[in-house]
Amino acid sequence: METGFSWFCPKCGFREEFGKSYYYKCPKCGSPLTISTNKRYELSEGKGLYKFKSVLPVLPHKYIGEGGTPLVEVVEEGVNVWFKLEYTNPSGSFKDRGTSLSLAYAKRLGYTKVVDDSSGNTAISISLYSRVLGLKPVLFVPKTAPEGKKRALKFLGATLYESESRGAASVDVVKYVERNPDAYYVAHTWSYFYVVGAATISFEVFEEAGVPDYVIAPIGSGGLLLGLAHGFRTLLEQGLTTKMPRVIGVQGYSVQPVSVALKGVETPGEDSSLADGIMVPNPPRLGEIVEAIKETGGDVYLVGNSEIREAWSRLIDQGFLVEPTSAAAYAVLQKLKTRLQGKTVLVPLTGSGLKIISQA
Repeated sequence: METGFSWFCPKCGFREEFGKSYYYKCPKCGSPLTISTNKRYELSEGKGLYKFKSVLPVLPHKYIGEGGTPLVEVVEEGVNVWFKLEYTNPSGSFKDRGTSLSLAYAKRLGYTKVVDDSSGNTAISISLYSRVLGLKPVLFVPKTAPEGKKRALKFLGATLYESESRGAASVDVVKYVERNPDAYYVAHTWSYFYVVGAATISFEVFEEAGVPDYVIAPIGSGGLLLGLAHGFRTLLEQGLTTKMPRVIGVQGYSVQPVSVALKGVETPGEDSSLADGIMVPNPPRLGEIVEAIKETGGDVYLVGNSEIREAWSRLIDQGFLVEPTSAAAYAVLQKLKTRLQGKTVLVPLTGSGLKIISQA
């Protein structure tokens, strides 16, 4: 039975019908895969991600409230800001959108154990959805991950391994998968499920308010930025809108691979480790991220801890209890307010501040 979706490698052309096997990267050339389809976007009945089932390769195995997050519109010094409250997802971050799809696929294929590496939000998301779906989660996290997130993982029942750094965690998890072929490697930094999941944010914004002029998104592995761009591009290509927002990426001075790739030089600045969610040194989809920014006439901006702290405080003053990574995007909005006068700007608030209150 044809699904209408297929695994596809843009680099070497590998293609296989979706639904029979699982790949976190191309089996021929090792590049990141996409999940392609010719199906048209249609709004469906249901809640959360189920509304967009026409363009999703798999649906959540069990709906627990992912998606359908509030959109709060605020005017700040002549800028129309659309805050998308992604921290209201079940585990407290936008990652639930991709996790709900990825683990539904793991369940479909008969896996009982899932494994991944994460600085915190994805790990918590995987642990929560694993508990709901009866899966066993194994997580590799850097020792520097916020203590609140690590305690949450243990509380949720995950088997936790601490690595020396974020980079070391990504190496350690691959070694584990090689030794345990029965484990489903979520590989969220590679997985297209997380890109597709993030695209539903764009669909929700479009259905509720339209298409913004700009999108400002933090970049860790890049799934959020790529998903937002993919979602709005889908709407544009299918003639549902005539507008594509400019995509602005946000990184910190401490770890800035996208900025270096885009501008050819590393920019010095203060430590930015407060925003642990964007401390990803080697995002697998780096080329795609850069291309998405260029295609939309966007850019990437860097922030440091002092700017993040100030933005974090300002968001909390407005009632948005978010984590520092969310504040990093808001900090860039402050930098750009002069040039964004009269424009509409989407700022996804990615994760809950309750997980990292010890850093405040």
